[in-house]
Amino acid sequence: MMRSINPQWGLLVTGGLLVLVSLWGVAQGAAEISTANVVGILAKACGLSVDVTWPAWMESVVLQIRLPRVITGIFVGSALGLSGATLQGLFRNPLASPSIIGVSSGASLGAVLAIYFGLAALSVWSIPVLAFLGASLTTFAVYSIATHRGHTPTETLLLAGVAIGALNTAISAFVMSLALSRWEVGQQILFWSMGGLDGRTWDHALLIAPMVLLGAGLIMAYSRDLDAMLLGEVHAASVGIDVPYVRKVLIGLTSLLTGTAVAVAGGVAFVGLIVPHILRLLIGPHHRWLLPASMLGGGLFVVAADLAIRMLFADKPVPLGVVTAFVGAPFFLFLLIRHRKEFHN
Repeated sequence: MMRSINPQWGLLVTGGLLVLVSLWGVAQGAAEISTANVVGILAKACGLSVDVTWPAWMESVVLQIRLPRVITGIFVGSALGLSGATLQGLFRNPLASPSIIGVSSGASLGAVLAIYFGLAALSVWSIPVLAFLGASLTTFAVYSIATHRGHTPTETLLLAGVAIGALNTAISAFVMSLALSRWEVGQQILFWSMGGLDGRTWDHALLIAPMVLLGAGLIMAYSRDLDAMLLGEVHAASVGIDVPYVRKVLIGLTSLLTGTAVAVAGGVAFVGLIVPHILRLLIGPHHRWLLPASMLGGGLFVVAADLAIRMLFADKPVPLGVVTAFVGAPFFLFLLIRHRKEFHN
């Protein structure tokens, strides 16, 4: 078992790394801008007096192109990291992730339909709206199938999520096969499904930021309930927790966060799976600390992966989801093998 560190220090270090990587991400690009100029531009934008001077084009690049991309990445990672931590605690399963109840696939299907029918060319809001609609309909379908006489067994809920998720994926693949006859549309669908932050604007940041902040505030209010549910639903019920109600609320909130993240950035794999798991090993299982740490860690993971793409593959359109999966899958397998005895106990 990896030795836990002080949770406060864990939060502080994770937050500090997120700030540093974000500044680096804003500075890095085709036209490199020094970190000092980035800090000066941001300070000026906040209304502070700055002695440093810079060319006018730098301010436009930082404030209109790179900063919204980085901020969007922070909130996308935060939404996925927080959702993963919540579902892993809710189901008492370290392998749980936001895709476990099919929400990610529902959001992806909505976005694929928006691209295929040409709605994406009409408005920047078409993909997020249809993706969020797809996530919401998937959540409603899964809950309707799994619920019988007001009772929603966890096993049935997970099986329904797997089935509906597979159906969503099959429909998305069918639409993608139809789109291959139109090369540009098929390419757009393919790259969107693998995730990315290219071309993200303040519209995307303003769409996801309120959702994540609202969802995070509501989820963290249930941190003690999640701690109690780690000992089992019977124990949680014995201390006065309405388990079906809490489960319904938390699944609804994680669906909201996941759907919004997928709507904005496409399919970004492994963030909600690996980040909470690593942080749980580092700072412990208490959700008072784990939930905010997973938000910061998720944002750090996504921004760092996007930065790596821009530094290593500047002239190649490598999707963000490919990088997160390439990093996340082997590392998670390493953790799984290292701690497999704990999972069996």
